[in-house]
This record gives sequence, C-alpha cells and structure tokens, in this order.
Amino acid sequence: MTSPYTMVQAAGREVKITNPDKVFFSKRGETKLDLVNYYLAVADPLMAAIGGRPQLMQRFPDGASGKSFFQKRVPKGAPEWLETTTMSTPNGTTSNALVANDIAHVLWAVNMGCLGFHGWPIRAAEPAFTDELRIDLDPTPGTTFDDVRSAAFDTRELLAELGISAFPKSTGSKGIHVYARLHLEWDGYDVRRAAVALARELERRHPDRLTAAWWKEERGSRIFIDFNQNAPHKTVFGAWSVRSRVGAQVSTPVSWTELESVHPDDLTIPLVMERAGRDDDPWAAMYTGSQSIAPLLELYERDLAGGLGDAPWPPVYPKMPNEPPRVAPSRARQEEDDDPSRT
Repeated sequence: MTSPYTMVQAAGREVKITNPDKVFFSKRGETKLDLVNYYLAVADPLMAAIGGRPQLMQRFPDGASGKSFFQKRVPKGAPEWLETTTMSTPNGTTSNALVANDIAHVLWAVNMGCLGFHGWPIRAAEPAFTDELRIDLDPTPGTTFDDVRSAAFDTRELLAELGISAFPKSTGSKGIHVYARLHLEWDGYDVRRAAVALARELERRHPDRLTAAWWKEERGSRIFIDFNQNAPHKTVFGAWSVRSRVGAQVSTPVSWTELESVHPDDLTIPLVMERAGRDDDPWAAMYTGSQSIAPLLELYERDLAGGLGDAPWPPVYPKMPNEPPRVAPSRARQEEDDDPSRT
C-alpha cells in the first residue's frame, strides 16, 4: 500500500506529494517520489532552461505505462502562490498556463502526474518575443540515431557560419533538439521563418541525408528538420524533463563533445542525476548572451525572392501569406488527374 502523502521543501515552500510510493517507471521501479527527488537534484540547470516560461503539462496519473492527457489550464484548487499566465492557441482559444517560476511550481505539477514539461519559447514576462530557436531533428523510417547525430553536427556547422552558437540535447527518445538563445527582437513568425530558411539550406547542402519536406511521402530515409516546431504557440519537450518511457529517459542537454558518443536510451534518471551532481551545466554558456537570427532571415528573403514561397504550416493554423497549397503532393496529382476540365 502506498503512503497517503509526504511534504517536500522546495523554493521556501512546502509541496504536498500524494501517493509518493506509486511506481511511475516500471523498468527499475522509480516512484513518484523518485521523480520529485530527480527534479530537486537538477533544479539549478532545469530552472536555467525553463524558468519563467509557460508550460503545457502532459499528465500521466498512473505513471509512464498509463494513459495520458495534455492539460493547458491550471485546474481550480491550485495553491494561491502558483503563477500562471494567459496563453492562446492558433485559433485564439485562451488558457491559464502554468509558469515554471521556481522548482516548487515544477513539483506541484509532478504531484499532478506530470512527467515532463512542454515549454513555450517565450518568457511570461516578455510574451511578445520569442527568445529561442529550436531545431527539431526528427528521424524517419530507415534512419538511425547516428544519422540524427550527424544532422546535429551539420546544423551546428551551418549556424556557426552564420555567427550563431547552438546547444544540443537529446529528446529523451529518438531525436535531437538544437537550441539557440535569441535577442528579444522577434516574434514566433520571424523565428519560424528563420527555421524554414535553416532547414532548406541544410537540405541544399546535404540532400541525400537531410530534408525540409513537410510531407512524409517526400522525405525518404532522410532526417527531417521540423521547422514548424518554431511556429507561434508551439511547445517543445523541455530540457531536463523525463519522458513517459518505462526506463525513465531524460531529455538531456549535452556538450557537443558528449554528443559524439552518447546514446539517448542511456540517459535515464539515475545517470542524469549523477551527471548533474558531478558536471557543470552543458548549456551554461547559452545563458550568457543572446544572438541574432538576421542572417537566417536574409536567407529566407532570398528564397522568397527566388520563388520558393513559404513552407506549409500545420493544419491547425489559418492559411498564411505565400503558403503553398496545404495538400500532399500525391493527392494534388490525383486531383489533377481526376479533373475533367484537363481532358
């Protein structure tokens, strides 16, 4: 039988943790309290990465093996000290989202069954500006993690040419995220344009290995650079967050040297806790200064002038200027073949 609750001290507050002995990760048997202790152990680098940012909670009341649901709104009955902010979806629906103001806020969410945190690339105090470029390198069937790793180094090389320092992390699953911290000058539309330009230039340089093709039927066995993860209102699985996998894998920031040999399946709660207690934060340099995406926006304008237009947006977004038809190429060809006016 699990204990009814325990009280945990965090950021000068007492946070109630109910059912602390409930097993959340079946491979080694980590419990809800183990998850709490993990987040306490990585509190400093975690808050450096997500502090002050709105968070979309993905809740797993029965642990990683159970069902889950996304919760955009902080429920009624939350503590008075809990900070929230109003966020909107592409269709204009608003919600009072949790702000990761300190580690106590994180632990409150963990008690609700939140394993990891999906953060917006903005700060609640400066909602008009997107201050992170987030490059999501997504494997496709027929590719390996070594292919994703190579794509990350290709991304780093291109960004370095443009004067932008980049920092990698595992996603906690099969991909890699590459981050860059930005000046407070651009909104999500600008940052997405920068991501589109980056994806297209990477594909031009490495057409056999990398692709900016939005439609899966056009990607082949190439790593997809998911530029739409930078679309306004999009969230990304956060740094230091624990994935809903039975092995308790963590989306872990690593150095570029570590990335040469690390495998994401090995980056579990016990190992990441050990690393956090022993090593410096691999992303510490990212927080020392912000950067410009002007070179990427220049690439975007060059492509626009060359006739490329915008890239497709996800279906939940309204139709955008310069966007191509939002239909898969094979379907478009079939519709043309079926059009009697073309006979």
